[in-house]
Amino acid sequence: MIRTIRVEEITKNIKEMCIEANHFLSPDMAEAMKCAEKNEEAPLGKQILEQLQENLKIAGEDMIPICQDTGMAVVFLEIGQDVHLEGGALEDAVNEGVRQGYVEGYLRKSVVGDPLIRENTKDNTPAVLHTRIVDGDRVKIKVAPKGFGSENMSRVFMLKPAEGIEGVKEAVLTAVKDAGPNACPPMVVGVGIGGTFEKCALMAKEALTREVGSHSEIEYVKELEEELLTKINSLGIGPGGLGGTTTALAVNINTYPTHIAGLPVAVNICCHVNRHVIRTI
Repeated sequence: MIRTIRVEEITKNIKEMCIEANHFLSPDMAEAMKCAEKNEEAPLGKQILEQLQENLKIAGEDMIPICQDTGMAVVFLEIGQDVHLEGGALEDAVNEGVRQGYVEGYLRKSVVGDPLIRENTKDNTPAVLHTRIVDGDRVKIKVAPKGFGSENMSRVFMLKPAEGIEGVKEAVLTAVKDAGPNACPPMVVGVGIGGTFEKCALMAKEALTREVGSHSEIEYVKELEEELLTKINSLGIGPGGLGGTTTALAVNINTYPTHIAGLPVAVNICCHVNRHVIRTI
């Protein structure tokens, strides 16, 4: 049976999700930050984590953004194949939701309409939209406003297959070391392994929306996530880049089949707020 959803419902939810993501830390990130403060060994690192949590508390109570960079809106839609969308174009509905969220929510508008002419669009549109058709009659929406302090630190490595898992580890650690304090640690590190040039980057981006503390269902990937998190936290970059034992809160890895001649690896780093909201309608 086909289920009809009007695109106005998509707009309404995305508007609310943009505002929510920019004012409140997701529950998994809030818990990760508390654990990080408790376990941080460096006195200065612990102090910075306390200050970051005080900032988050004030943001929620006073309804002001948790970061001055309210990001470029990245939207993932998983659309059930038994859904019929009506009432207008889906992409227009998504962008209208972002426009309403950023204008009515008084969020900073950071998007320019052309990458070289650099004229601000004044409503934070367009969003970066990724859609996927899946089974069922629901639409799953992920809204992840991405700040560019951390986005600018992200990397794609086109490794040779012979470099193998050790090459992957070196690529991830290189990206994190090069990012240093610029990605506003403690960070979440999204990694995509496999596919093609663009597929690995997309996987790394979506990995940031996975619940912190969860792991890949593939056993060797789970072990790789845990090993890389330990190695990253041994780098000493620490909260705010001022030293400590908490450089990352999580390493989330997605994988995909790839070509016999390639081993693409993408590292998409996110700052300590790692904004994301997920809803299903």
